[in-house]
Amino acid sequence: MKLINKITQTNLFKISSLNSVSIILKIVIGLITSKLFAVFVGPSGMALVGNFRNFTTSLESISTLGFQNGIVKYVAENKENKKKLHEIITTIFISLFAVAVLLSCVLYFFASFWNKQIFGVNFDYGIVFKAAALALPWYTISIFLLSLINGLGKFKQVIWINILGNSIGLFVSVLMIIQYKTFGALLSIVISPALLFFITYYFIAKEFRFSETIQFSNFDFQVLKNLSSFSLMALVSSVLGPLVLLAIRKNVITLVGIEQAGFWETISRLSTYYMMFVTTILTVYFLPKLVIAKNNLETKKVFWSFYKNILPVFIIVLVVIYFLRFFIIKFLFTNEFLPVTTLFFWQLLGDVFKSASWILGFQFFAKKMTLAFIIAELLSLAVLYFLSGLLLNFFGIQGVVMAQAFDNFIYLLVLGFYFRKSLF
Repeated sequence: MKLINKITQTNLFKISSLNSVSIILKIVIGLITSKLFAVFVGPSGMALVGNFRNFTTSLESISTLGFQNGIVKYVAENKENKKKLHEIITTIFISLFAVAVLLSCVLYFFASFWNKQIFGVNFDYGIVFKAAALALPWYTISIFLLSLINGLGKFKQVIWINILGNSIGLFVSVLMIIQYKTFGALLSIVISPALLFFITYYFIAKEFRFSETIQFSNFDFQVLKNLSSFSLMALVSSVLGPLVLLAIRKNVITLVGIEQAGFWETISRLSTYYMMFVTTILTVYFLPKLVIAKNNLETKKVFWSFYKNILPVFIIVLVVIYFLRFFIIKFLFTNEFLPVTTLFFWQLLGDVFKSASWILGFQFFAKKMTLAFIIAELLSLAVLYFLSGLLLNFFGIQGVVMAQAFDNFIYLLVLGFYFRKSLF
């Protein structure tokens, strides 16, 4: 009993528990929206949503300049130094706002061009890109504020923001999808994240008075120079990654049809739901720990804390998901989506490898190992692209999911070898 009490009083347990509530809520929201997609959008519409989601992910990453993890690091290191902290906040805010406005103009005035590139000539959703242009600055600043709160070590606030943001996102998605079907689904992708601004501002306003903090006299180019390596790292994965997935999906549509692409988007969408547990706890709890780790011994403790406490629970969840796969598809979607059940094994296996490698990959950001990260990421994306093309010809859409699993396994082996001193 003493051992249980001791465990439940730890910060990791408390944060993990609150994080679990957030994840469960997001999964429930995902279940509802997935059913709506199945009924109102269908497999072909799911493929279009996947294309647009990959595009907006890249766009959002460019608009934030890949600064998120860098903001967490430098705010965590300088939160006691008010002058330096104000310089960091001012410099990043002005830079991100300027970039977001510039991208919004490009997106708005060339909406028809982007529509043709993402959806082809058979679909006209140009107004969605104009909506994305108007929403982009709000989204960009909300991500900046969320990273700022995270860097201050306000873990619970970050999770509460996610909970409230997901709840609002559900309301918007339900309203838009029922009313406008595929068009509504596309609109909800850009509207929901932008609304996060108002929630993050409410929480951060308790910590700072921005009228006093953000002043041009506090702008410091050295801050941008320090963040440049984080920008390179994040942009490689957050921009090139979705673009590679977009290229693969276009290849799938050409070779095996838009419905098959929709099945791949479906299993990918399901994956994002249960992977939220890992990604959130890594970002909110483990990244700040890796940032302040001073040597290999402290880093090793952080790594193995994840492998002993988080990974085993995650694997058990995935095993349960595999045995319930037919029920999950029938419940969340429709019988039209039953072919997705053939993709579960390779998707779940690949996600185990992915989660095991992510904790190691976060060390790149924590210790600003720019060149090593870029090389590893480019090699991983190259392997994924060429393997998916090869296996698609032999195994159809299942070959793409197999390629993802093999790529994640290779990436884990490479990072395990590279960080062997910190691991063992």
